Amino acid sequence: MVSELWLVRHGESTGNVAATRAERSGEQEVGVLTRDADTPLSENGRDQAAALGTHWADARILPQSLWCSPYQRARETARIAQSHAGITLPTVVDERLRDRELGVVDGLTSHGIRARWPQEAARRDHLGKFYYRPPGGESWADVALRLRSALRDIDDAPHERVLIVAHDAVIWLLRYVLEGLDEEGLFDLIGRGSVRNTSVTVLTRGPEGWAAQRSDDVRHLAGADAEVTEHAGSDEAEHGRPAR
Repeated sequence: MVSELWLVRHGESTGNVAATRAERSGEQEVGVLTRDADTPLSENGRDQAAALGTHWADARILPQSLWCSPYQRARETARIAQSHAGITLPTVVDERLRDRELGVVDGLTSHGIRARWPQEAARRDHLGKFYYRPPGGESWADVALRLRSALRDIDDAPHERVLIVAHDAVIWLLRYVLEGLDEEGLFDLIGRGSVRNTSVTVLTRGPEGWAAQRSDDVRHLAGADAEVTEHAGSDEAEHGRPAR
């Protein structure tokens, strides 16, 4: 039975960089030509993943297996980190760990959504971030549902310590499910924290259930040639919160 989960957000992607730039400049489109699933890491993102692996190379305790989102930015992060750590973990690539799908608003900034889909913007404002589902896309509740399914399989893994490399919304919702949060508790947690690129969050299971022992840890980037980045996810861009 799994007793410890290491949750890692992928390194900075070219999509993160483009979305942040487009949001700040007031553009309607992010301007990324690749599918979301095929968006690679930026040069800085590759450096972040390498720094994570280098940090792990000296660690006494490491995860024993890896579950990874199928999206390129997550798989690339996992590959680079393992290479620099000198490890090769048994790996499962699982589509249930993919990023939230945005449907008709995919590729648009908050400015583009309000300009091109004003009724959807109003519906999102009314329903709130957790339950709003864009046409053809997913709500946060939809993502939580597929994560509950994935966690049942992960819990059957023959290892105590499991690494999950995925996306910021996925990491928040894994905490929502495992820590038994409600909608208010989740967004209170989000309001007090962040999930920076290649940050490490460690959850442990005790008698009272799951709890975070480390959250958004980016100490591996200290002294490395990699910038600490906090690109807001697409969910935040929808809501108009600028990425930092």
